Amino acid sequence: MRWQMAGLASALALGLALPALAASDLAPGDGSKVDNERLLPGVYPEGPVLGSSDGLREPYDPFFDVDWSVALRGTYTKATAGERFDVRIVPSVSLEHIGTRSAVNFDASAEIVRPHEGKAIDIGALRLGLQSGYTIDSVTRFNANGNFSLTQQTPGTPGVASNVAVAPETISGGADVALTRKFGRFNVSITGAAQRNIYGATTLNDGSVVGNSEQNYWALDSGLRIGFQATPIFEVFGQGGAGRDIFDYQTASAAVSANANDYTLKGGVTGRWNSVLEVTGSAGVGLRRFDVASVSDVVSQLYDAQVTFTPDPTLRMSAGFATIVTPPGPNGSGTTKVDYVATARAGYTVNSWLALRALADWNTARFEGSTNVESGYGYGLGADYKINAHTAVTADYDFDHTDSTVNGLQDAHRATMGITLSR
Repeated sequence: MRWQMAGLASALALGLALPALAASDLAPGDGSKVDNERLLPGVYPEGPVLGSSDGLREPYDPFFDVDWSVALRGTYTKATAGERFDVRIVPSVSLEHIGTRSAVNFDASAEIVRPHEGKAIDIGALRLGLQSGYTIDSVTRFNANGNFSLTQQTPGTPGVASNVAVAPETISGGADVALTRKFGRFNVSITGAAQRNIYGATTLNDGSVVGNSEQNYWALDSGLRIGFQATPIFEVFGQGGAGRDIFDYQTASAAVSANANDYTLKGGVTGRWNSVLEVTGSAGVGLRRFDVASVSDVVSQLYDAQVTFTPDPTLRMSAGFATIVTPPGPNGSGTTKVDYVATARAGYTVNSWLALRALADWNTARFEGSTNVESGYGYGLGADYKINAHTAVTADYDFDHTDSTVNGLQDAHRATMGITLSR
């Protein structure tokens, strides 16, 4: 009986509410209540299925990420040889692909120079680079790289003799490969490289031309590095290398072949403290032995060190010291150039629109088989000011000083300003 009374009360309440609903002052179909005609039984929203997929297709994902920039720079130089003003256009482009196992990067840049005198346009530099890597498995990785460069020094700058009107072009190109594998706490790397170096002729102020073809050579190198991860921070390693330099012609001055074999042996330690600090130091000995017995062997002490410090994303500092043993080249003398080079760099991002940078370098070299020596140092400061996401104004100042037996003391102050447009 009780449920019959409850049903009667519900029916009476519904009957009283119907007039009120019918008298609603809301406009029918405005979407604010259920009286919208599109929500009535039997009526469906208009166009439930798209007639076309235009505008909904996902953007095309290219194989390479492309980045490019073009810089226009003006450089004023005050050097021992005099003053000059040059205009440079520096285009560059890079292509990068990051895959699950592989990584490929290609970069290219050029430096087109318009000197202040005459109407000639020179190619100051052209550089191409290819870096690739493939992870074979969790403990094995293969890397292959290629490089090509064409460079030409500017007359009147430190390192170029005062009687040189047109410095020689230097063409260099080659490739290198490396296979790295981990065996527990051991890291083993095997490397191989081939490099070709070609030197153009030198034009002197009196119009005479001096050939440098006897300095053209192939450099073939191989190496083995074995490292042991003594602790999570420190790795102790030993490294050995063997190489051969093959010249196109025998040297005119000595009338003998300059072909030689190079051997190196080094040991060192590397420390890594997360991504903040990395320090590497090594020392060893190098031997350069010529095919001709009458040419004395060259024994050199090898020292190498690198330090990278990145306390936060806005500041990065690095420094290095290296020993470089090479043939003397067109500007050198003797049989071998032994060069000790130190460098330091710092970069600081002040904010989203201003970045500062500084650099310094020092070197000293001796030429085996000759009494000639050379040394030098330099430093520079620079800043980049971003006008917007694609435009930046740059300003740089640098100073170079060299002292050599052949060219004497040479100094150069350079001030550069320009604008860079980037992607």
